[in-house]
Amino acid sequence: MVKISKQESTVTFKIQGLHKIWAFQSKIIVNKEDIINVYQNPDEIKFFKGIRVGTEIPGIITAGRFYWKGITNFWDMCNKKKTIIVALKNNRFNKLYFEVENPDEMIAFLKN
Repeated sequence: MVKISKQESTVTFKIQGLHKIWAFQSKIIVNKEDIINVYQNPDEIKFFKGIRVGTEIPGIITAGRFYWKGITNFWDMCNKKKTIIVALKNNRFNKLYFEVENPDEMIAFLKN
């Protein structure tokens, strides 16, 4: 699970609990202007994610960085129905896949 907060020009995604250990990361900070889109798409969450630096137990948890064909994405999720996708530009990550408590509320929060 991830907690999201906004500052003046940045957004902080703070990874909670043991997920910090499984993802090898405690937070990700991005510039607001680098967020291209925020959405949900369970069909985009597929089994193969790339070469992993983190933890993946299919159907239970996906956490960490995944590399494939020059693209790096970050994942921290257990329940794909509660996962939001944050598309980025000018960042080391192409997309962030985060499980949040209330996906609709967080998507609206990030888009404003």
